[in-house]
Amino acid sequence: MSILGNWVPRVEDPRLLTAGGTYVADVALPGALQVAFVRSTSAHGRLLAVDTTAAAAAPGVVAVVTAADLDTPDLVPPLGLAPTMARPLLARDTVRFVGEPIAAVVADSLAAAVDATELVEVDVDPLPAVVDPEAAGSDEVLLHPAAGTNVCWRLEPAAEGDDLFAGCEVVVSQRIVNQRLAPTPLEVRSAAAAPADDGRLTVWVSTQHPHGVRDLVADELRLDPAQVRVIAPDVGGGFGAKMRPYPEDVVVAWLAQHLQRPVRWVETRSESMVNLGHGRGQTQQVTIGGSRAGTVEAYRLEVVQDAGAYPAFGAALPMFTRLMVSGVYDIERVDFSSTSVVTNTTPTVAYRGAGRPEATAAVERAMDLFAAAVELDPAEVRRRNLIGADRFPFTTPVGAVYDSGDYAAVLQQALDTADYPQLRAEQARRRQAGDVRQLGIGLSVYVEITGAIPGAELGAVEIRADGTAVVRAGTFSHGQGHATAWAMLVSERLGIPLQRIELVQGDTDLVPHGLGTAASRSLQSAGVAVDRAAAVVLDRARALAAEQLEANPADVVASGDGRGLHVAGTPARLVGWDQLVEAAGGRLVAEVDFTPSGPTFPFGAHLAVVEVDVETGQVQVLRLVAVDDAGRILNPLLATGQIHGGLAQGVAQALLEEFVYDAEGNPLTANLADYPMVSACELPSFERIAMETPTPLNELGAKGIGESGTIGSTPAVHNAVCDALAHLGVRHVDMPTRPERIWQAIDGARTAAAAG
Repeated sequence: MSILGNWVPRVEDPRLLTAGGTYVADVALPGALQVAFVRSTSAHGRLLAVDTTAAAAAPGVVAVVTAADLDTPDLVPPLGLAPTMARPLLARDTVRFVGEPIAAVVADSLAAAVDATELVEVDVDPLPAVVDPEAAGSDEVLLHPAAGTNVCWRLEPAAEGDDLFAGCEVVVSQRIVNQRLAPTPLEVRSAAAAPADDGRLTVWVSTQHPHGVRDLVADELRLDPAQVRVIAPDVGGGFGAKMRPYPEDVVVAWLAQHLQRPVRWVETRSESMVNLGHGRGQTQQVTIGGSRAGTVEAYRLEVVQDAGAYPAFGAALPMFTRLMVSGVYDIERVDFSSTSVVTNTTPTVAYRGAGRPEATAAVERAMDLFAAAVELDPAEVRRRNLIGADRFPFTTPVGAVYDSGDYAAVLQQALDTADYPQLRAEQARRRQAGDVRQLGIGLSVYVEITGAIPGAELGAVEIRADGTAVVRAGTFSHGQGHATAWAMLVSERLGIPLQRIELVQGDTDLVPHGLGTAASRSLQSAGVAVDRAAAVVLDRARALAAEQLEANPADVVASGDGRGLHVAGTPARLVGWDQLVEAAGGRLVAEVDFTPSGPTFPFGAHLAVVEVDVETGQVQVLRLVAVDDAGRILNPLLATGQIHGGLAQGVAQALLEEFVYDAEGNPLTANLADYPMVSACELPSFERIAMETPTPLNELGAKGIGESGTIGSTPAVHNAVCDALAHLGVRHVDMPTRPERIWQAIDGARTAAAAG
């Protein structure tokens, strides 16, 4: 009986729930030196001097390092972004955001290192700061004078002027802010490094992409990649922000190499809030037009992307926003343009969804605004404009090729589950009665792109003589449940029990190459590779067993209990795995590199029901119905966990989270007292309905699911809050829809109404 598609408990959990995980901070490094960083307290200024004399003489201090001591190249922005805006590992000549590392203090204890940072004298000549990305585009304050502009990436519009909306009976525009977020994983960033007698360097780091860290460290330290071993132990959350290495990771490796001592560093939560890359940060202008009958005929999205002080991957995220600009809708004329600019803030990076949630948030808010303008129900407007199920593969106006989908079905399922007519009736009753607690209903129908990182992924399966199996994969599981998923694939092929299958990952000496875990790519890349590797092992084992059983290999099957192989129908005569490994020359293994033929496009519909207290602005989420389709589901338990986590993060953005700076670039939300995170108190019990529309692009039929929950839930909750206020004259409230912002919107609408 197949285990694929069944609710299989995670094999990772017994260790994590009993002995606990092993994180970088837990790695035993006897005699390791401790590192603390001196960070800029100015958002922008000329770095005139860094005096380390007193710190170097402090008790326990081994070294104090500044940019002048490093012989490393600057970090060049990815994807060819603005090479003149490269980032030094430690600030040199100029500081560009609060928290930017200026010096590293190395001591024999953490206390000594931290105390000595207070003795480093930093002389900064303040420069004007620019925090608002729209203001940064004027270039009045230049962060990188050599570049001559603050613009680091631009996507030009394809269409010109208002001709896009010619003939539209109704045209609606709205400025929307998709606010800056701090990823806040449970485990902050950390790194450790130790030199070996043979000249090799071992680096431990909290990352989603160990091979990427290896390659960057080797490049920065001018080493052959074979001289660097990177180990990622358990990682307590990443959400995309730990996909690429950070300057501190490289500095720690440099210190270990130059001091020839083990070195370790763990940041504080406050450091993490201003140094771990931020997410989102888009200012959007949406314009949508169509007929009074509810047909959308044209749509334009103009984006200003906040890249932070140095262009990182976040600066290029509008390319994904553009790719998904029209969402699930069959819109004839679509246009997109974006400008990414640097500001005196923390650099932005990929964060759960990475450009795709921003696209969905814009088009779903636009659909509600258009529905209000043509005086039709938001669900009906969506239904009239969805791409039909018979149109796949479907090529959008910007060239995205959707593989498969049934958008009308997920929308209808969400409406039926929530009893949409009854909800609208209750809303009407409360409005008529003038209740203090008004009801809001919000919809979001989304599609996203997953597995868009190009290249081959490794999957390897090896059988040991004792009948256990080892799986090696180039992806990296930091909560996704790969040990369970890959074991299910191997067990399905080879009949070996899950508990006897071990996953090896996150060690560049044991896994030769890999692209890491991001963009919801793992199952449709490494999963397929592992499945194929298991199939190759089975074929080889069947051939070996057939020789001993004097049978046709086609008649040989796995025993199903993990003991070995036998001829179908005659399990009494069995060739054990130990015999097969011996017959294979001592090693029965297969490695497969799988390159997906293209990305896949999961989709779904979310419906949120909220109550808004119109006297205080307080919001309570009453229901959240999520219908998500990620192709064929390998393990519903793992999929549900991914969706639940995504829903929580989506609700958090809609209601609570926003990283805020003052006009001088000082962070105002640099700790968890000021930066609100969602908890169980703010969340209802999620109502999840799974659908499965397999993709034709891989044999598993699988699409990604790691980011879907966030992409769908944020606009659903946001639309619900705005819907609750619509009858009061409130047209739009930007996220996060915190109580004071809602109260101000209501008060403004009342004042405007009173003034006629």
